[in-house]
Amino acid sequence: MRAKMVWAAGMGAVVVFGAGCGRQAIATTDALPVSRVVVYRNGVAYFERAGRVDDGEVRFKMKRTEVGDFLATLAVMERGGSSVRSAAFPLPDDPSDDGKGNGDAPNADDARAGGSAGPPLTEEQKRDRRNGLETVLLSLDGKVHDLQVGYVAESPVWRPSYRLVVHPEGDADLQAWGIVQNLSGEDWKNVKLSLIAGAPLAFQADLGTPVIPPRPTVTDEGEVIAAVPRAETSLAQEPAASPAAAPPPPPAEVEDEEAPGAASSGRDADKKSERRAGAGMAPSASLRSNAQPVPAPKMEYAPAAPRPAVSPPRNLRSLAAVAVEGGSTRYDLPLPVTIPDRSATMVMLLSRSVSGEALFLFAPDGGVPDSTSHPFRVARFTNGTSGVLERGPIAVFEGGAFLGQGMVDPLPAGATATVPFALERAIAVDLDRKFDEVGGRLAKIENSELTVERDRVTQTKYRIRNGGDQQAKILVKHPRIGGARLFSPPAGTEDNVGTGTALVPASIPAHATAELVVDERATDRREADWFSPIADVAIKAYLADRQSDHDVVARLTSAWVTRGEIVSKTAERDKLQQASSALSSSTEETRRNLRAIEKNKTAEPLRQKLTARLADAAAKLDDYSRKIVELDSKLSELTVQFKEAVRDIKVTPSPAG
Repeated sequence: MRAKMVWAAGMGAVVVFGAGCGRQAIATTDALPVSRVVVYRNGVAYFERAGRVDDGEVRFKMKRTEVGDFLATLAVMERGGSSVRSAAFPLPDDPSDDGKGNGDAPNADDARAGGSAGPPLTEEQKRDRRNGLETVLLSLDGKVHDLQVGYVAESPVWRPSYRLVVHPEGDADLQAWGIVQNLSGEDWKNVKLSLIAGAPLAFQADLGTPVIPPRPTVTDEGEVIAAVPRAETSLAQEPAASPAAAPPPPPAEVEDEEAPGAASSGRDADKKSERRAGAGMAPSASLRSNAQPVPAPKMEYAPAAPRPAVSPPRNLRSLAAVAVEGGSTRYDLPLPVTIPDRSATMVMLLSRSVSGEALFLFAPDGGVPDSTSHPFRVARFTNGTSGVLERGPIAVFEGGAFLGQGMVDPLPAGATATVPFALERAIAVDLDRKFDEVGGRLAKIENSELTVERDRVTQTKYRIRNGGDQQAKILVKHPRIGGARLFSPPAGTEDNVGTGTALVPASIPAHATAELVVDERATDRREADWFSPIADVAIKAYLADRQSDHDVVARLTSAWVTRGEIVSKTAERDKLQQASSALSSSTEETRRNLRAIEKNKTAEPLRQKLTARLADAAAKLDDYSRKIVELDSKLSELTVQFKEAVRDIKVTPSPAG
């Protein structure tokens, strides 16, 4: 029976960092409270403020360093009434001002308050400038407004945290939490929170700093044209139709408010402004929101398990809705969230049953010396959600006990993660490699040149010893050879092309030893001599292939008969040449012996015997020479015949080759 484990008493946990007294907010305005926050994984967040304004302007007070990002990503959604006319902000008068207030003299604010610098600064403005704050003024063209203002500002990345409870039946319970940190300088009260699993392009903009590029100096030296300019000529085109009058823009409509606590991915205008803001692009100064409501994305709820190992939330609708937008996974919290300034909140994103198990993984790691001979204990599970699980820590449990912690790499939907969390010393692994070269295939014939292919074979043999009392299921993380392919891999092998590795499974009984062989083959293409053994193997394989070109097969078959004669007669000639060389050496020795007994009158019988042997050897040498000459003549004829036979044969490589 599965042990019941409760992760948390509620849906969120808040951690306070500090008092934060006197800390300046990134951007604030009393007129529009924060209503929505979208946190990314690249150090920025999209903030949306909404409310009713009964004034002709809205003042934003923000850090001087944030003015550029604010202006580059500002999006104003007018939901009724009048629209925004402009967004104004002050510029430093002193060119030496570095934008941080460091270039101001003690009385610089007073100096800017007089003369041609404009109206005097108030005490509040002076205090703000000393604290590195600026005011951005949104000027409106009326008195009644229903505004939504969105912008991007720096923010800590949100971080995921996972819990996995593995069961013997081959399944597991997975929970994912998101940790959000608020360092914006103000409280987020009852905001709609979304977390984006991705890091779109977002750069720092310096639009608040004046830039005056240098210009060239032009002097008046008369109007003499030093060179005749070249004219451009355009031929007559078909007469263009007179442009039709553009239809007037549709009147602005007011969008219905969303139901409280509803799981929605937001309005069309919200999505557009957020995507542009997340990409570091500035939306237009004023956007009209669409009055048509957008259907909420499908909620992903964890199914009720008959034997729950993890205590699921009572209200499954409190889990985040998972949606994929523009290739990025987003988690939308359906209920409002309050995160005080200088605090962190952990919210539950998903809780569901997935396919998973606990097993062993042999993957040598330089940071763990003993891993070169012992496997890791690992948790293996499949991402059964529709979105990406970001990189984060995972705690693994089994049988009501904590097994260890690991790190999950970014895991796409449907992918499987294998997370090491401990080292198993009851299992030992060693390996051995051997290399060979096998096979022969016809690759190309062109211009009477033959190209063949052979396989360079690398066989890695893993010997696995299980010293435990139970059968062990193990995965061997085999480093793949670049450019090689797996040849007849064991059943269940996972060839991970992106990581350059292969996971090869094996099952070892208790107190037993097993061998696992991984065969990798890489194709080696080279030119070959027509009369070499590898050429004979390659051509015969081509002739035996039913998919080969029939005309080429017929011509090669005829040529190969000629080649067979050449090979046979070449072997016969080599045999005769060897016999002739041996007989010549024997004859030379006989001559030396005759010279040695030339003046010995008692050796006449031996002299006659040696003389007869010389005569017989000379006759045989003449016969060998005659036959060799005849074979050379025949070989020359056959060689020309063979060259003519293969001269016009052309075999091109296949597209896959």
